[in-house]
Amino acid sequence: MAELENPQVMPKVINFLSSLLERVAESNDLNRQFDSQKISVFHGLTRPTITIQSYLERIFKYANCSPSCFVVAYVYLDRFAQKQPSLPINSFNVHRLLITSVMVAAKFMDDM
Repeated sequence: MAELENPQVMPKVINFLSSLLERVAESNDLNRQFDSQKISVFHGLTRPTITIQSYLERIFKYANCSPSCFVVAYVYLDRFAQKQPSLPINSFNVHRLLITSVMVAAKFMDDM
């Protein structure tokens, strides 16, 4: 509970989610086959310079989302990956997919 009482402390879910998404993105980058993958509106032309960890910390700091919102966001990303295997989560789309899933999760979890 100390994590929720002190807004300066990052919840452990942020660290866990960032390491999980970094592994998924790196794995999909290594297994990438350009001709068999679709390009979506979530794909960037270059990799963002901000790390997934820093990006999640920034979202947590400024979006006022609850830690449970990040868990639900991961569930959404996992479901997306299962339903759309031709659009794998990689370093070119992970940031955009992440902010979208956090926004939808915040609407579901935190809006009253």
